[in-house]
Amino acid sequence: MNNVTLIDHPLIQHKLGILRDKETGSKDFRELVEEIALLMCYEVTRSMPLEEIDIETPICKTKAKSLAGKKVGIVPILRAGLGMVPGMLKLIPAAKVGHIGLYRDPKTLKPVEYYCKLPSDIEDRDIIVTDPMLATGGSSSDAITLLKKKGAKNIKLMCLVAAPVGLEYVTKHHPDVEIFTAAIDEKLNEDGYIVPGLGDAGDRLFGTK
Repeated sequence: MNNVTLIDHPLIQHKLGILRDKETGSKDFRELVEEIALLMCYEVTRSMPLEEIDIETPICKTKAKSLAGKKVGIVPILRAGLGMVPGMLKLIPAAKVGHIGLYRDPKTLKPVEYYCKLPSDIEDRDIIVTDPMLATGGSSSDAITLLKKKGAKNIKLMCLVAAPVGLEYVTKHHPDVEIFTAAIDEKLNEDGYIVPGLGDAGDRLFGTK
């Protein structure tokens, strides 16, 4: 899958190992998710275009690099995707943040939409969708479909842990979307959770289980 990037930086992998540990509490879990998202953001934004501008240093006039092109929009899939936003905003503080609410039906494992609030200029922004766990791929794929219907044209998906089936599903339905992940795990279990994974990211983030 040419559109999938595995970010295997040692710092990310170290923090991800702590994140997976079932003994890691909600406070540390939230901080680690934020830190990993910040580090991953470097790679996700690597292709941002630059332009030369004229500036004056304390010494002389010179040319400098400045970001060019479209503005950025960050769209977390509620609720677990929220944990990745603070780290990304530290690097891209001018980004607008939209929200998409999807939940997984416990019987069918299919995503159900319950909320959508996006920047009004969504079509003019480079969109980064955040979802810590790419399991079946259904929620992420549906979120991307919704964004496209709203006018988004340039979309990237950023997750912490992905299952092969989820990667294949999103790639099949959205071959134009780049996917960035810190880990590609073995499989899904009978309950639809990633193995070995890290459990339910939303529950661990917010201490609800």
